[in-house]
Amino acid sequence: MRLKKLNMIVVTGAAGFIASCLVAKLNEEGFTDLVLVDDFSVDLKKNNWENKKFRILVSRNTFFEWLKDNQQQVQFIFHLGARTDTTEFNTAIFDELNLNYSKQIWLNCVQFNIPLVYASSAATYGAGEFGYNDNELELNSLKPLNPYGESKNEFDKWALMQPQKPLFWAGLKFFNVYGPNEYHKGRMASVIFHAYQQINNSGSMNLFKSHKKEYTDGEQLRDFIYVKDVVEVCYFLMHLRKHSSIYNLGTGMARTFKALAEQTFKSMNATENIDFIDIPNDIRATYQYYTEANMSKLKSIGYHCNFYSLEDGIEDYVKNYLQSNRYF
Repeated sequence: MRLKKLNMIVVTGAAGFIASCLVAKLNEEGFTDLVLVDDFSVDLKKNNWENKKFRILVSRNTFFEWLKDNQQQVQFIFHLGARTDTTEFNTAIFDELNLNYSKQIWLNCVQFNIPLVYASSAATYGAGEFGYNDNELELNSLKPLNPYGESKNEFDKWALMQPQKPLFWAGLKFFNVYGPNEYHKGRMASVIFHAYQQINNSGSMNLFKSHKKEYTDGEQLRDFIYVKDVVEVCYFLMHLRKHSSIYNLGTGMARTFKALAEQTFKSMNATENIDFIDIPNDIRATYQYYTEANMSKLKSIGYHCNFYSLEDGIEDYVKNYLQSNRYF
């Protein structure tokens, strides 16, 4: 199907969490000539995209045929679609959906001169033994803890080795993203989402015990970033279109799970009641106890907007979305 000449923006993974929030952000800024790419057959995800303004829905299985016919009308691609299950160990799934599909998007962006922003992940850093610095020279040293993280790191390495690159490109290493439109994610939804559900259903919430002596229960640290900040950075890069590189995308400030739980109770006006449970055996060996993004590279190219604090992000998420089952 060939569309008439427009300046279209492609968003892959558009039925999912982060990408659907990006579509909402683009709509807010007046962009409606959007091409949403995904598997749109999943009923649980329909509320993420049905009420958005867009030009056309394209199945991820036919996207490359569509792009070949319409590439002259496409001004930008956000490739946010991926298999994100960190408990999945079938590497063939990640090879197909994360690695090879991303390679094909990259090569199309090169061929058709289309700028590209794609989703990498902080899961590439593994246990963090080499730190959390988005230094491209360190990619070969990183040791992801699961096939998901490996697939993201393999694509980052492949992209950097390519002799031909898009006119502009950026890979974003998302840290722990939370916020509206993650209702469908099940076990892979954010800790804030699960905390809200547990407190709402039982008046209490569970946090993982620590299985390392240097951390007390609930004092494990993560860099939690609100999805509204993630899409602001994506929007910034769409307009900047220079300084191609791989960038961390967190807040730059690690916070404890206990602080997260306390704020969730507070935002719900509920009495604090926290229990500690063992980390499930299937993720215990690969569980990260500390993540914190070094954000100096993104700041160095001119991004100076303040990120939501954990307290403000949870407050907005709980009161404006979770309590009313609202979508962004």
